Amino acid sequence: MSEKKMKRKSNNICSNLSNNLKKEYNRRSLRIVKGDSVKIMRGEYKGVEGKVEKLNTLKGRLSIEGVQREKIKGGQVKVQIHASNVRITSLHLDDKYRKNKIGNQEQINKSSRKQTMKTPEKNEEKK
Repeated sequence: MSEKKMKRKSNNICSNLSNNLKKEYNRRSLRIVKGDSVKIMRGEYKGVEGKVEKLNTLKGRLSIEGVQREKIKGGQVKVQIHASNVRITSLHLDDKYRKNKIGNQEQINKSSRKQTMKTPEKNEEKK
């Protein structure tokens, strides 16, 4: 598989943030990373919370601790949940790259808001 396709697929593992994280980071959604805590919002396991154990980037699905199904022959198997059906409740910030990316995005959002607020004032002065 080419690098472009792989990158496009890995970007599909994004999910909405919980309300308190939205206010804290001024972002609506983020890419899910192994170790994040998520809450299932849709389907048979609705309301279950747990940590992300494994990501399947090709299918856009993830495995969550405690979400298992019993096989017909006996034994347990992990259930794969699609990324769009979960909400991130807490972030795993041990990764320096992710921490910096979130911090830089906050600075960009703040600066873009200041610029958009200034442009209408300039237009009014010209009139």
